[in-house]
Amino acid sequence: MQQGLLQVKDLKKWFPVEAGLLARQQRFVKAVDGVSFHVNPGETFGIVGESGCGKSTLGRVILRLLEPTGGQAFFEGRNIFELDKNELRQLRRSMQIIFQDPYASLNSRMTVGSIIGEPMLVNGVKDRKAREERVNYLLEVVGLTPGHAKKYPHEFSGGQRQRIGIARALALHPRLIVCDEPVSALDVSIQSQVINLLKKLQREFGLTYIFISHDLSVVKYISDRVAVMYLGKLVELAGKKELFQNPCHPYTQALLSAIPIPSVDIKLERVVLEGDVPSPVDPPSGCRFRTRCRYAYGRCEVEEPRLVQKTENHWVACHLM
Repeated sequence: MQQGLLQVKDLKKWFPVEAGLLARQQRFVKAVDGVSFHVNPGETFGIVGESGCGKSTLGRVILRLLEPTGGQAFFEGRNIFELDKNELRQLRRSMQIIFQDPYASLNSRMTVGSIIGEPMLVNGVKDRKAREERVNYLLEVVGLTPGHAKKYPHEFSGGQRQRIGIARALALHPRLIVCDEPVSALDVSIQSQVINLLKKLQREFGLTYIFISHDLSVVKYISDRVAVMYLGKLVELAGKKELFQNPCHPYTQALLSAIPIPSVDIKLERVVLEGDVPSPVDPPSGCRFRTRCRYAYGRCEVEEPRLVQKTENHWVACHLM
């Protein structure tokens, strides 16, 4: 795969499982297990999959909020995982995150002005007036007012809190923002407002997004390219139009068939997945999706499919391709 603003190579994050006294070997939850992709400057790279597939863990490892088990991640050519504490602090000016929960992600004991201004203070902006001016500007950018700076998070609605979280992410002029399910905790009517705000900010500030979500309709609206995850692996990666018009992996086909169609005249065949999602502690041999796949055959049980190029911008991990 080609290089971009961000390049991830064979990234792994395994969490150790507490074992009993008689256990002979350590077991691991393989949340992210050999993921590779790149993100181009100015694009929105969508990551979708069922809950527990590892997509949020992937975003946090890239930012080094979690340390990787293996693999590499390069931001503008620099290996993120080899940076020392001071170098990482400098890099984090360019890489920020918007969290899923707008209630838990804001400190209830701090004013909005302090929340947005804290990243600047931590990164050496000692001038109080300069911080206040930047805070007031960011509040206006996200659709709030400077007067909100003196209020506390509990005085705001969920949508307003998420706007505060977005303003905080913008405080240090980032180039890349990981959006970790930023609208999943919001009412549907508010979701569209926040999504449109993110698109507007991307145009104005030249931002690059990694947009993590389980809602394919949201991903279809905002993303340029989409990666589909299943049990810690990428199973398909393509441009948005190509993925939604020509899904190749059986898992992607099942996800897309579940998207509601706003018309009673259009009837699509629903692909119903059989069985439960396997445990990431003990994933199936071969293809991890084979236990729920209607096309699985002998090779799927013994050989793990690699992510291979189908067309110029379409990659699939399936033995049927």
